[in-house]
Amino acid sequence: MGDHPTRIAVIGGGMGGLTAAIALTRIAGVDVTVFEQARKLGDVGAGVTVAPNGQRVLDRLGVLEPVKRAGAIPDGHGVYQDSLGNLVAEAAWEDSAQQYQNVGMYRPDLVNVLAQEVETDTIRLGHRLTAIHPLEHGVRVEFENGVQEEFDAVVGADGIHSVVRDSLMHLPEPVYSGFMAYRGVLDASLLPDDWRMISQVWMGEGKHFMCYPLQQRKLFNYVGFVPSDRPLKESWSAPGNVADLAAEFAGENWDPRLQHFISLIDKTFWWGLYDHEPLTNWSQGRVTLLGDSAHTMLPHAGQGVNQAMEDAITLAFFLKEAEGVDGIAEAFKRYTAVRMQRTAILQNASRRSGSQFDAQNEFEDIAKRDADLRAGRDFRRSVIFDFDAVKAAEKALTRFRRI
Repeated sequence: MGDHPTRIAVIGGGMGGLTAAIALTRIAGVDVTVFEQARKLGDVGAGVTVAPNGQRVLDRLGVLEPVKRAGAIPDGHGVYQDSLGNLVAEAAWEDSAQQYQNVGMYRPDLVNVLAQEVETDTIRLGHRLTAIHPLEHGVRVEFENGVQEEFDAVVGADGIHSVVRDSLMHLPEPVYSGFMAYRGVLDASLLPDDWRMISQVWMGEGKHFMCYPLQQRKLFNYVGFVPSDRPLKESWSAPGNVADLAAEFAGENWDPRLQHFISLIDKTFWWGLYDHEPLTNWSQGRVTLLGDSAHTMLPHAGQGVNQAMEDAITLAFFLKEAEGVDGIAEAFKRYTAVRMQRTAILQNASRRSGSQFDAQNEFEDIAKRDADLRAGRDFRRSVIFDFDAVKAAEKALTRFRRI
C-alpha cells in the first residue's frame, strides 16, 4: 500500500474489530491500533455460531484451527422441532463441499483466540470514543479519557450503538423487533447422558427456544425468544429472571425435555432484539464501518459475527490495492459497494427466519411454514455457507481495475 505503512484505528475490540485487525495487518500490511472502551477484552458469557462462511475467512487468515479447538463441532445437522419436540426439518450445518461445519463458540473464548493473534501493544483498553474529526490528510479520534490521536483512517467496529456511525450520518434509532431473548450458558454435565450434541430449536406460537454445544461440549448455549411489548435497551448483560423464562415455556404445549433443560438453568440474562433498516452507505472519506455498526441484524440466521468476518477480509483486500493513503477513501467506497447487497440480504433473511420460527406474519399457516423451513436448508447452504468472501473480493477488484 505504499512505502510507509498506513496507520488505521479500529474502534471496538470485539469479534469484528479483532478479525479486522488480523486481516488488515496480514493482508493489507497496515499498522493497526484497536481501541476498546472496556477495561478488559471479553464478552458476557453467551454463545455464537461460527458458520462455514466465517470459517472460510478465518482459514484464510490462519486462525481457524485455534478457533475450532476452543469451540464445539456438533455431531451432525441441527433440528427444527415443534413445541412438543417433534421433528419439523433438519437444519444445514456444513457447506456443500463438506469442508466446514458449524462451530459453537463461547464468546469470551472466541475473543480470546482472536486477541492472541493480535500484537498485545496494538490493543488499547479503557478508551471510549467520544468524537471523530476528519482532517485534510487523516482523521483525529478523541476519547473520554482525554486521549487524542491522528490516523490515516478509521474503521468503526463498535456495534449497534456505534459512535463512529453516528458521527458519519444521522440515522433513525435502531428498530425494536417486539421480542426479547433470555440467554446464557448451562454446564453440560448437568444434562441427561442422552442429550443430543447438536443445535436444537423448539418452535411454538409466537416464541421459540434454541440450544447448542460450546467449549468442547463442556457448555451449552441457550436462547429463549419471547414477545415483549416494552422495548428493552439492547444489552448483553442485563440480569433476567429464570422463573420468568421457565414460565414462558411451561405447560402441556411444550416438550418436557425442553422444560427439564430450563429447570437446570440457574442464571440468565435478557437481551432486547433490535436491528436497523439496511443502510445506503457506510463509508465517508477515510472513515468506514464494519459488522453490527454497518448492518445490525437480528440473530435468527446466526450471521452477525460471520458477516463481520466477511467484512474484515473484504476491507483488507481493498486496502491492499489502494494506492497509498490517498487511495483509502476510494477503497472504502468500493468495499462498501461490494458488501452492502450481501449484508442487506442477510438482514432481511434474519427477520424472515424469526417470523418462521415464531409462526408470525406470512408463516401463520404452520404447514406452509414447515415446508418453507425444509426448503430453506438448501438456501442456507448455497447462499450463506458456500459464500467465499475472498473470491468475491478478488472478482470485484478485477471488475474495478477495468474501470
